[in-house]
Amino acid sequence: MALYSEKVMDHFTNPRNVGKIEDADGIGEVGNAKCGDIMKIYLKIENDVITDVKFNTFGCGSAIASSSMATEMIKGKPLSQALELTNKAVAEALDGLPAHKMHCSVLAEEAIRSAIKDYYDRRGIAYDKSQFPEPHGEEEHNFEED
Repeated sequence: MALYSEKVMDHFTNPRNVGKIEDADGIGEVGNAKCGDIMKIYLKIENDVITDVKFNTFGCGSAIASSSMATEMIKGKPLSQALELTNKAVAEALDGLPAHKMHCSVLAEEAIRSAIKDYYDRRGIAYDKSQFPEPHGEEEHNFEED
């Protein structure tokens, strides 16, 4: 069995929504110093719907594929649905990730939450703080390499 699914390879070699939105309504950036992955996600939002999303990711193929898939999953969706996106859903949409690469899907989820929180903060919109837990630190991304 291949280490990476065809979907992971496709999103790695042909990532969707790469780039920067200059006048983004929300920007989220998360990183993991231990593995070196850094994700930055830009959101354009109209009437509580994500009308455009772009990302820049510095990291491994799984990190790039997770970012690409996550942007595809939230584009055109209301913020409430984007907030429900889980790392498990991203990994499943990619037909799985190796166990030691699951942290990449966690970073994608956290980057999206960070961008939505940034949007709320910029607009002075009240929100439930429990929807925005602190991003995991590198000590929590302590995955063993196989």
